[in-house]
Amino acid sequence: MAADMEKMQENTPVQGVQYDENQIQVLEGLEAVRKRPGMYIGSTDARGLHHCVYEIVDNAIDEALAGYCTEVHICLHKDGSVSVHDNGRGFPVGIHPKMGRPAVEVCLTVLHAGGKFGGEGYKVSGGLHGVGASVVNALSQHLRVEVHQSGKIYEQEYNLGKIAYDLRVIGEAEDTGTIIRFWPDIRSEENPGGVFDEGISFSFDVLKVRIREMAFLNKGIKLVLRDERGEEVNERVFHYEGGIREFVKYLNKNKETLFAEPIYVEGVKNGVTVEVAMQYNDSYSENIYSFANNIHTPEGGTHLMGFQSALTRAINNYGRKYKILKDNDSNLKGEDTRESLAAVISVKMPEPQFEGQTKSKLGNSEVRPIVDNLVYEGLETFLEENPSVAKGILERCLGAARAREAARKARDLTRRKTVLESGSLPGKLADCTERDPAKCEIFIVEGDSAGGSAKTGRDRMYQAILPLRGKILNVEKARLDKILISEQIKNMITAFGCGVGDDFNIDKLRYHRIVCMTDADVDGAHIRILMLTFFYRYMRPLIEKGYVYIAMPPLYKVTKGKQEYYVYDDKELQKLLDQLGRETKAEIQRYKGLGEMSSEQLWHTTMNPETRTMMKVTMEDAMAADEIISLLMGDKVEPRREFIEQNSELAVLDF
Repeated sequence: MAADMEKMQENTPVQGVQYDENQIQVLEGLEAVRKRPGMYIGSTDARGLHHCVYEIVDNAIDEALAGYCTEVHICLHKDGSVSVHDNGRGFPVGIHPKMGRPAVEVCLTVLHAGGKFGGEGYKVSGGLHGVGASVVNALSQHLRVEVHQSGKIYEQEYNLGKIAYDLRVIGEAEDTGTIIRFWPDIRSEENPGGVFDEGISFSFDVLKVRIREMAFLNKGIKLVLRDERGEEVNERVFHYEGGIREFVKYLNKNKETLFAEPIYVEGVKNGVTVEVAMQYNDSYSENIYSFANNIHTPEGGTHLMGFQSALTRAINNYGRKYKILKDNDSNLKGEDTRESLAAVISVKMPEPQFEGQTKSKLGNSEVRPIVDNLVYEGLETFLEENPSVAKGILERCLGAARAREAARKARDLTRRKTVLESGSLPGKLADCTERDPAKCEIFIVEGDSAGGSAKTGRDRMYQAILPLRGKILNVEKARLDKILISEQIKNMITAFGCGVGDDFNIDKLRYHRIVCMTDADVDGAHIRILMLTFFYRYMRPLIEKGYVYIAMPPLYKVTKGKQEYYVYDDKELQKLLDQLGRETKAEIQRYKGLGEMSSEQLWHTTMNPETRTMMKVTMEDAMAADEIISLLMGDKVEPRREFIEQNSELAVLDF
């Protein structure tokens, strides 16, 4: 009962505390932002552009954490701007005692100015550094802020972070809140000095992922994302009363689960609020997300370490107590207890210590024992009260332990020896002579025929060729021990030289370009997705570092007289035929496979760095990637059928 009361106190707004100009603490100016924007938003590409939206939304979420905001509306407008409207208290509009200017203006024009630096405005905040609003302002061609407060509507506008006019009252308000609308400073012919890369724009789908995540992490808050740019308005409402329990269900939506409802643990200790939800499924991968004050921490930190320690200890202790683990059995390792687990760890605290502005790892040492103790107690209670579920979890973990030992033995066979012991390389690999990985690339080629053409046509100095025979194993449906006895996968692991799974070491990678080169047909696409699934599940840093590519062989060769043209899709073919003239005859050859090309043609169209086209495989969002991999490659048929039906118009039929 005491714990429940403490939790209620933590989540209740502090009554009587004024959020006004006296709460705004000023640290420094704004001069460097436009000069080095990457320091503040990570990059000036699409990722940095979307980060600007998150910074403004984070301010609204902070109001929700303080108990003053229940709804946030994000709108993508036709003119390229974005607006964020919350029903919180509204930015303070009084005169700041130190700066002598309205507090809202200070927040939007001075770096490190906000209610999160020692004032009582916020007990918990994700916008730790307080740079969000001012940085977005500095990187916008234009920004307008509208504050509804004390029965009045206040307005001020800015150009490239500079004040356009003083804060003014433009009407009467019956509500409270803040509306920020900004036009990002995107480079173009008309705006050559713009900050963001030319041609980029806001993506509804990218924003949707982050907005949904925020709604999961803050149960009860309503987030509305609206896109007015198309012929029809696209709107999604995200509202989850179940919070991170619904988050875990979402992560497992394309999988079979070991038990119906996620295990849920929550508690408060020393001002730190901890929420954990977890549920085992039928996959063989670990899928754990950690957050601190709503900020995703992809590199984990002390909260994740506390969770992992508690999970391993609770399962081992239960197994020992009820003799599921025998006296001569070794304890389960952490990886055994996390296999097939989907989990979300969320902590909220007054003073989080992140590593860097990107906030990728939580460093507060006091958080680890708090999470460890709360999670251990919660899991211990759950296992005792649910013996059948507990037994199922232990059996699954024991199966993972047996598979781990089998995988260890199989992994030894895939370890590449030193370069001098070249006999350890796969027999079909045609290696390159260059030994600097940054200069080397390996083509994973479908079939011996295409492999032969590629070997003949390549540049032997820096291009290696590894032919694969047929479709490789679908690793989404197999444990690592089974994967490592697959000849095709063993050949890839050995050729790459960097190990796999827990033994993976990116520094030992022999090629910094790994190119999937398959036929331009349905079978080729299937082989490609099988390879990408393997890389994603067991060699994910290859994708994260940008080392994985997809070759783009031509679909057609068009010959007219002595001229030859290679085209890559039907749209490009029609465009070429229009250029050549429909009344003149052209010979069109449709390539069914790479093996139909001569070595010279394959080199010129697909392998020559001077003339080829390749796609780099990137992973903007791990959760979305995991979702699509599970959907396309997992055991559940119905979600896959629905996906195909919904996206059937995108299919290219090959008759």
